[in-house]
Amino acid sequence: MSAMLEIKNLSKTFNKGTINEKIALDHINLTLNEGDFVTVIGGNGAGKSTMLNAVAGVWPVDEGAIIVDGNNITGLPDFKRATLIGRVFQDPMLGSAPDMQIIENLALAARRGKRRTLKWGVTKKEKEDYKEQLKILDLGLEDRLTQKVGLLSGGQRQALTLLMASIQKPKLLLLDEHTAALDPKTAKKVLDITKMIVERDHLTALMVTHNMKDAIQTGNRLIMMYNGHIMFEVSGEEKKNLTVDQLMKMFSQAAGEEFADDQSLLNK
Repeated sequence: MSAMLEIKNLSKTFNKGTINEKIALDHINLTLNEGDFVTVIGGNGAGKSTMLNAVAGVWPVDEGAIIVDGNNITGLPDFKRATLIGRVFQDPMLGSAPDMQIIENLALAARRGKRRTLKWGVTKKEKEDYKEQLKILDLGLEDRLTQKVGLLSGGQRQALTLLMASIQKPKLLLLDEHTAALDPKTAKKVLDITKMIVERDHLTALMVTHNMKDAIQTGNRLIMMYNGHIMFEVSGEEKKNLTVDQLMKMFSQAAGEEFADDQSLLNK
């Protein structure tokens, strides 16, 4: 099985040499094989989002390499990674253009990283394709193609952003606490849609979450981070049979005394 994402010896320190110096990632190594769906959990400041942002190209890293599908993308700016990586943010407002229609947002996403021409119009076939895609969400959006995205609810926008992030079948899908801003019922719906899209398109995905139950029930691998390190990984049958209490216990054993302060940052 080929490696889709390789994170090698990755380090990142913020505010180096100042009183606010913070080691966010400390020589991290992680490999995702094609089709892996890895959930990442840990308290605030564990390095989860920093790792995701490093892969997305939000900032340069101090040391190490990031390889996606055999391409070393370590030095590339985020827009040059756009054809390889799809991303859904925590804030539903970030992934789409509110003043544009649903159909225009989908067309933009479908053309990302491709050569722009003057002929921008959406073809009849594309329109039908988008309708079919939207139907899968089961939110009635297929009948509202010309509605402005800014008028949608947070859950509808997040579901649409998921479609937009995966429409080109990226090599890697990054999900950064993408259900955290939604109410529990909507969050579950968006997570179910996520699983369905990842499975249907055989995507490789990396999902950061604060919710231990979601981390256990989603994907085939779970990693726990703490203080810029990957503390441990659970996969396969062991992950399937894991309970939240067992996960807490494993974490407190790995993290030691300090874990007591961090416990409140994780949701069961």
